[in-house]
Amino acid sequence: MAFLLVSSYLLLTHAHGAPSENGALMETLKAQVMLFSNKSEHYSTQVRPPGTNRRIPQTIIIGVRKGGTRALLEMLDVHPNIVVAATEVHFFDWDENYVKGIDWYRSLMPFSYENQITIEKTPGYFTSPQAPERIHDMNSSIKLLLILRDPTERVISDYTQVYYNRLESHKSVQLFEDIVIKNGALNTKYKAIQRSLYDIHMEKWLKHFNLDQIHIVDGNTLIKDPLPELQKVERFLNLPSRIMSSNFYFNQTKGFYCIRSDGRERCLHESKGRPHPVVNSTVLEQLYSYFREHNAKFYKMINHSFDWH
Repeated sequence: MAFLLVSSYLLLTHAHGAPSENGALMETLKAQVMLFSNKSEHYSTQVRPPGTNRRIPQTIIIGVRKGGTRALLEMLDVHPNIVVAATEVHFFDWDENYVKGIDWYRSLMPFSYENQITIEKTPGYFTSPQAPERIHDMNSSIKLLLILRDPTERVISDYTQVYYNRLESHKSVQLFEDIVIKNGALNTKYKAIQRSLYDIHMEKWLKHFNLDQIHIVDGNTLIKDPLPELQKVERFLNLPSRIMSSNFYFNQTKGFYCIRSDGRERCLHESKGRPHPVVNSTVLEQLYSYFREHNAKFYKMINHSFDWH
C-alpha cells in the first residue's frame, strides 16, 4: 500500500509540476504514505494524521550503550500501541540540547494516537550524571527501560564499535589488550569499563526513581530468544500482548534475529553484530574479576541476578 501511494505521489509531481497545483490531493497522499509506512521511519516534514499529536515520551530506553538498545527499540516498534523516535535525541544528557527546552524535545517525537505510547531511546542517559534528575523533573512517574548485558561482553562490544569507526575514518587503532591493560594492570579509567559499572550508575537513578519504575531487560537473552523478554516489557507497560514469535526470524547469515511485521522483513543495520576480537584469556579473567564485586552490588540493588561472569 505504501509503495503504491508513494508511486502515485511521484507520478503526480512529475506530471503536474509543483505540488501546489494539486495541493489537497497531494496532502492526502502524503498523509496516507505516512500512515502506511513503518511507524519508526523519520520524515523531515511529517503530515499530521487526524487525531494524532506529538507527545513527550511516556517511556524512555535509558541504556546501556552496546547493551542492545537499538534491537529492543526496533522489536518493540512491532507493537501497534507503540511509536518510537527515529533517532537518539540526547536531550537529557547533552547540555546544548537540554537548553533548547521541552517543546524542542517534543518536536522530535513521532505523531501518535492517544492509545499509543511514545518511546525514545538514548543509551547515554544511563551513565549521565544529569539525566536522572532531568527526566524526573519532566515526569516523576515515567516508566524507564534499561537493557543490560554481561559487563565484560559490553566492554568488548564498546571497543569493537570504536575500532570499526576509527578504521572507517582512516584513524589509527589499538589492540583491545593495549587499551585495557596499562603498566601491567587493568585500566579502570577506560571509558568502556566505566560504562559497565552498573551499580554505580544505577545508584544515581534510584535516588530519583522507585525500582518498580525501571524495568531491566536481559540483553543476553533478548538476542537469543526475543519473545519472552518483549512480553515482560508489554506487561511492564500495561500493554495488550501483541508481539508474537512470528514477528521474528533468525538470519543465519547475520547471526541474529531479524524482524517481520506489516508484511515486511528488516534486520538491524550492518554495524550491528560485528565480529568481536579474540581477547587474551588472562585479560578476560582480569575483567571478570574486576566486575564481580560490582555485579554483586548491582544484583542486591535490583533484587535480581543475571548469569554474568
